[in-house]
Amino acid sequence: MMSVGLARKAAAFGASAAVLAGLSAGLMSSPAQAATKSAPKVSVSAPKATPGDYEGSCPTKINFSAQIKVPLKGKTELAYRWLHGDGSKSKVNVIKLKGKGTKTVTVKQSITFKEDVKGWEAVQVLGPKKVTSKKGYFSVSCQKPQEDVRTHLDVSVSARAWASPSTYAGRCDTYGDKIDFTGLIKTDRPSWVRYRWVLNGEVVDYGKIKVREARKVGFGINPRHSQRGWAQLQVLSPDATSSNRAYYKVWCKDEHKGDHRDDHKGDDKTPDSHAGTLSATASVTTGAGCSVTGTGSVTSSKAGTVSYSWALNGTVLSTGSVEFGADGGSKPINGFSTTSEIKSGTVTLSVSGAGGSDTDTKSYVCS
Repeated sequence: MMSVGLARKAAAFGASAAVLAGLSAGLMSSPAQAATKSAPKVSVSAPKATPGDYEGSCPTKINFSAQIKVPLKGKTELAYRWLHGDGSKSKVNVIKLKGKGTKTVTVKQSITFKEDVKGWEAVQVLGPKKVTSKKGYFSVSCQKPQEDVRTHLDVSVSARAWASPSTYAGRCDTYGDKIDFTGLIKTDRPSWVRYRWVLNGEVVDYGKIKVREARKVGFGINPRHSQRGWAQLQVLSPDATSSNRAYYKVWCKDEHKGDHRDDHKGDDKTPDSHAGTLSATASVTTGAGCSVTGTGSVTSSKAGTVSYSWALNGTVLSTGSVEFGADGGSKPINGFSTTSEIKSGTVTLSVSGAGGSDTDTKSYVCS
């Protein structure tokens, strides 16, 4: 066992040897150290979060930025990456720089957070010299959106809808509504109510009425082919609500009521119940500046001239006529377009001729 005195002498000798070795190394490496002292000094600021302390609905995006200063003497490459508070790292980004003097580079990143978090971000420069910034702290506090709190001062509105009949089976080549939809609007005090009807996802009618306790509104459809679907009454104000969906079904049956007199038996040219029928089909679209465009067609099963007219909110805009041959058929007609702003209204296509008359009305709203 080494004595304490001998140990101290050995330690002193070791220390002296270490000092000599250090001096020797210093003398040998002094040129390199001088070069190191003159090497460019790279600095990087602590990342700044915007916003730094967020409170509100989530998910939300937080933006981070930091500045890196690099002295330049020609060309160099700046390599860096982001360090995250959870221990992960971003990919290495490389920016090529050139010039003389100190250049400041702003690096940025954005992170989306879906829940509460308190953390930090840092920037690690890997070249031309390795240096790591201080930590930039941030926090995210997610809050549920506040629901509108209703009081006794707010008007309460309810709506209910039904179809009458809910199922129709019969001829569809006749005029008049086959299915009528009725809606009942109730309020707890007299109020003006804005509403609209939606048929199979499309707005077909709308209006504004004064409701004191309860009031009915409605519209009807005259399908020309078998179908099924639904209608819903939607209240827009003063309290947004919707009725149930009123479902309906239409089954069109072709019934031929030919003239059964004996002198017409076996005569293929005997007219059936479709002879002389006439129908109008209209379509409305809105464009830039709430311009209105109407297009349509006329179907007739009888030869002759069919006259038609277009009306917007009750005012006739254009008229015309179309000729049908012996076999009748369906033909497109000239439509119309407006240049003035008309945000809402109804467009009506009216037709008349040897086969009778018909109208098709469409409502529109330009938002």
